[in-house]
Amino acid sequence: MKSSLSPIARIVHRAAGLLLASIISLSAHEAQPATAAGGKPKVLVYSDTGYYRHPEIPKINRWLVLLGHENGFEVDVTEHGKDLLPAALAPYDALVLNNANELDKVLDEEARKSVEAWFDGGKKGIVGLHAALVHQTRWPWLNRLGGCDFNSDSDFSKAKVTVDPAAKDHPAVKGQPAEFEIEADWTNHDRSVTGLPGFQVLLRVDESTYEPVREYFRTRGGKPMGKDHPIAWTHEPAGGGRFFYTEFGHDLRSLATPFVRRHVLEGIRWAGRFPQPAAK
Repeated sequence: MKSSLSPIARIVHRAAGLLLASIISLSAHEAQPATAAGGKPKVLVYSDTGYYRHPEIPKINRWLVLLGHENGFEVDVTEHGKDLLPAALAPYDALVLNNANELDKVLDEEARKSVEAWFDGGKKGIVGLHAALVHQTRWPWLNRLGGCDFNSDSDFSKAKVTVDPAAKDHPAVKGQPAEFEIEADWTNHDRSVTGLPGFQVLLRVDESTYEPVREYFRTRGGKPMGKDHPIAWTHEPAGGGRFFYTEFGHDLRSLATPFVRRHVLEGIRWAGRFPQPAAK
């Protein structure tokens, strides 16, 4: 039967269908086993929290689904620990922790050990966004993988960011000026990862260009990091997978610039060892 919809209406109808399909894919725990159609890379986003829950986690989940759709990889989203068990996790190339904090409270030991074995077993990647390194000390493996934990943070602020010269060719920062200004919520970690074995700092923030500790944490012992304040880095443990962390991702505002969009995209691609896209 010929459609009675106008050409514009048919386009809108099709777009709505694609959006609905993306929403359905967010329930990964009810989906069929993950199999990448046409050999596309697969990404699983995990976003449950044991501590403070960032209000825009669902919006960032959707942002990640669309990022994958537009760049040739498939993204599923879950907040169920059983999706991290071996059979469910095995098909994925990368696991993105979207502000998923204090995970010992929401993931049992079986799920945590499964993630460890999946990562340590070969060419897999973990990407941490913003609060992914908050209160993870009771999961010692993840704490070592990230290299540090949370101390405090700032308000949403414009600050000067610098690219580490040794990392200027990393795809997550390549082509970016040596220093630039950008807005985000900046996290103070309990130590710097600079110089830790297997770690490479990509970006640092200049604390002299903003107030590093917001009022809430100034009254609770929060401390700035000083001159060496990494905000994005990688970690490649010997014999294991790849870890990428960035402080960007508190909310959609901090993901809204072309640079941060490319930064997160290339961080995921790098961590998951995705094939380089064909030149257009």
